[in-house]
Amino acid sequence: MIRCLRRTFVVANRFAVVGEPAVVVVGISVCRHKRNMSNVSVDLSALRQPYREDDDVLLESTLPTKDPIKLFELWFNEIKSNDKSVEANAVCVSTCTKDGIPSSRMVLLKQYGSDGFVFFTNLLSRKGQELTENPRAALLFYWASVNRQVRIEGPVEQVSPAEAKKYFESRPKRSQVAAALSQQSKPVSGRDELISRYNELEKKHADDTFLTRPDYWGGFRVIPKVFEFWQGQSSRLHDRIVFRSKNEPSPEGLEKHEVVGDWIIYRIQP
Repeated sequence: MIRCLRRTFVVANRFAVVGEPAVVVVGISVCRHKRNMSNVSVDLSALRQPYREDDDVLLESTLPTKDPIKLFELWFNEIKSNDKSVEANAVCVSTCTKDGIPSSRMVLLKQYGSDGFVFFTNLLSRKGQELTENPRAALLFYWASVNRQVRIEGPVEQVSPAEAKKYFESRPKRSQVAAALSQQSKPVSGRDELISRYNELEKKHADDTFLTRPDYWGGFRVIPKVFEFWQGQSSRLHDRIVFRSKNEPSPEGLEKHEVVGDWIIYRIQP
């Protein structure tokens, strides 16, 4: 809320007389802001959760494998098996325009292996366009129940039309209809318009087993060049172990490290 008082200033006599609010014709309005929750910064400093304790740390010497793909698989399978309340394959994908403007969103990982990490999307969406003009991405998996996260960075390539077709046809038919009608990231007049278009397309393909994959729907494969495995500590001396491809530039100040296969392994500070 903004409250304004009207004040009249007589400059020649160098004194001011406070007039009645909103009735003085000549003068200057002095506005005071009444603070409310919409413009007050909310203090969250007291929000703090314990993580792992000092007897449960992530050490280079005790890693179950020095292969980052296999280590990811171990962590992924652990959360998938033990915490049914989360989507273990939910991942934040960060992209960037060619001018350096970033954006992030959550998607579902659909494949992973030594050849890369795959997700599917509308190729004309914001992320699709950004990956086309600037084909690099960062992935972030965060599994709060085990105080772990995995970061993956690398160049991106489109999956083949055959791969995209195979996955598209494996989706529930309702998901195929939604993907086919949505002009992802474009404005729409309202949900009613989407429902109307959905019902029309669903009726059109009522007798079809599946829809034909639209040309504008496909997938991207992130080819990992850097992994970071993070494990949280209550002390906030979090464990961060990096696997960096030998073909990628090494960071400044890197002294202690280990080379295993195609990867340089080292610890970074929390």
